[in-house]
Amino acid sequence: MSTRVESIETQKFTMHEGGELQVEQIFPILDDIMEGFSDTGGALIPVLQSAQNLLGYLPKEILKHISERLEIPYSEVTGVVSFYSYFSTVPRGKFIIRVCLGTACYVRGGKEVLEGFKKLIGINVGETTEDREFSLEVGRCFGACGLAPVVMINEDVHQRVRPARLKELLSQYGGDES
Repeated sequence: MSTRVESIETQKFTMHEGGELQVEQIFPILDDIMEGFSDTGGALIPVLQSAQNLLGYLPKEILKHISERLEIPYSEVTGVVSFYSYFSTVPRGKFIIRVCLGTACYVRGGKEVLEGFKKLIGINVGETTEDREFSLEVGRCFGACGLAPVVMINEDVHQRVRPARLKELLSQYGGDES
């Protein structure tokens, strides 16, 4: 990616941190980013990543705009978005909680940990709290089976998580849910 495109992403992402960007504000930024990929193939995934970094998710209007500008069928764009779990078409929380339900984690209490999070923050898997603090997701294996059950909150890995300690765990992320 060109330095110009990186600086656009950095500048606008900083703006996003200070206050939320609206979908309409993203179009000219995306156009600049896509222009940086005009001479290269394989632009779709980096452009989708940039759009999600700017807005936090990928609404239909953004996907249609990307499809038109990159001259890629809309069905292909949505296919890529639905295939990769990194992408989301709904707003995500500031903190993404991923509970591992791979075999080791499941056997060692991962299901109970997931149920505890659902009760504590009041949402189901695939949902985001109203204040957009937390999103809840399920993972299948984080490669830490000996430390099961495992929970990831953003990039932080928490091992041997117990349902009774979830409130304490969330307090590290500003979650004082009852």
